[in-house]
Formats: sequence, structure tokens, C-alpha cells
Amino acid sequence: MQIIRDLDSLRAAIAALRADRGKIAFVPTMGALHAGHMALICEASARASHVVASVFVNPTQFGPNEDFGRYPRKEAEDSAMLEAHGASLLWLPPVEVMYPEGHATTISVSGISEGLCGASRPGHFDGVATVVAKLFNQVGPDVALFGEKDYQQLAVIRRMAADLDFAVEVASVPTQRDADGLALSSRNAYLSPEERIAARALPRALGDAAQAIQAGGDIGAALQAAQAALDAAGFASIDYVELRDADTLAPVTSLSRPARILAAARIGTTRLIDNLPVLPAA
Repeated sequence: MQIIRDLDSLRAAIAALRADRGKIAFVPTMGALHAGHMALICEASARASHVVASVFVNPTQFGPNEDFGRYPRKEAEDSAMLEAHGASLLWLPPVEVMYPEGHATTISVSGISEGLCGASRPGHFDGVATVVAKLFNQVGPDVALFGEKDYQQLAVIRRMAADLDFAVEVASVPTQRDADGLALSSRNAYLSPEERIAARALPRALGDAAQAIQAGGDIGAALQAAQAALDAAGFASIDYVELRDADTLAPVTSLSRPARILAAARIGTTRLIDNLPVLPAA
């Protein structure tokens, strides 16, 4: 596996992969890789001849009181994991390559980036959209893979790619979970053993609410029950528990189309997010 840190070398390496006339699949990450990321790599391998991954902890998507400084950085471990799973190339740019002096352009995706995590993390999705657009331009993939755990992020990237006419298929992979149901996340490492046990209430609460709504139950009552379950489990605060349209992320008051129940809540100092599909009766 090639490890590349400068743009000229990346362009040359991508050109060499293109010379094979094979498709390129791209998996952008912020590192601290786990089995969830490897599910993306495996899906990428099934879709293309060459898999390119990136590791870049993007400073522009972190707020002033968020965890940019302590976000886990595990370059050696990440590289070994990617190579073991068959990645062809690791794009590992430093900040000064991604954001050189004088960088002044930001991409904002209105509507779909508002509310949910966008409400509690101002500017976050501007940072996401900007860095992903740059990565798409740098790598030029045929398909890019994203996890459904970060569902609003996935929706923002799909909208951005469509609006800006990127010639890349944005594909998703279902959320990967531990045996107890908790969604795999790099931030799970911040949880104490006691918090880790309590955090299992998040997927359970969403699952119960999704089941109640799909069975015809009142949407508002199901969402309130999910919030109550998180309160009872010891979550310090709840940013939101909402039902949104699966495509547009518009609020849903009646289940007539595929929807998604999404939540963000803090346990201790760690903010966890999760979501589940909610489907209307066939």
C-alpha cells in the first residue's frame, strides 16, 4: 500500500491506478479506525479495482469547545489495518496541504445541514462539505463510501455532490455495531466502563421507538418515551430525538414514506449519535 502526503505524488499515483482502467473507490476517514471503517473498505473492494482511503482529522468541522485536540490519532495502527484489508493507497495529507495559507473558500449546504447536529454544532457541516469536496477533487473517485451512522453527514454529502455535479457515486454502508448494539465510533474510546454500559440504552431506546412507530403508534409519544429512557439511563443531556424523512431529513409527523429516527445525546462528556430506519407498513 502506498502512503502519500503531498498532492503532486497523489495525482501521479491516481493516474497510475487509472492506467489500469479499473474503478477507484474512496473511503475518507478521520482515522482511529475500527471495524466500522473496515466494513467501508470491504464494500469499496467489492465495488472497484482499487481502494483509496484517506486519514485527515479535519479542524474545520470541530467547534471551539469540541475535541479536536484530543481526537485519537493512530497513524501506524490505521495504516496497518488498511493494508491488511487491501487498500491500494492511503492519502495522509497534513493540514497545510489541505488548507494552505490564504485558503478562503467554504462550502455551505443549506436546508439539509440545518437542525439535528447542525443546530448544536454551528459550522460543522460547512467544514464537512468543504473537506469532502476537496478530497473528491484530489482523488477523483468513481464511488465514495460513507457509513450510515453519521446519517445527516451522508445526506449533506449526497446533496453537495449532486449540486456541484461531482462525477462520483456516493454510496452508504449500514451502521456497524458491537454485540450489545452500540454503534461503533472512535469516540466510544472516551467512555468509562460504567458509561459504556449505560450507553447501550441509546440503540435500545431508538429501536423501541422505531418499532412502536412502525406498528402505528403515536410518533410524538414514541419519541418522548425514547427521551425518557435516555434520561433514566443517565445521559447527561439530549440534543435531539427526532423522526425525519430518510431522503430530505424534513420532519415527519405521519409515516407514509421511509423515515429515520435520529438521536444525539451526551453521556459523561462524550456525545454519541445513532439512527435507525423506520419504514411504513407494506
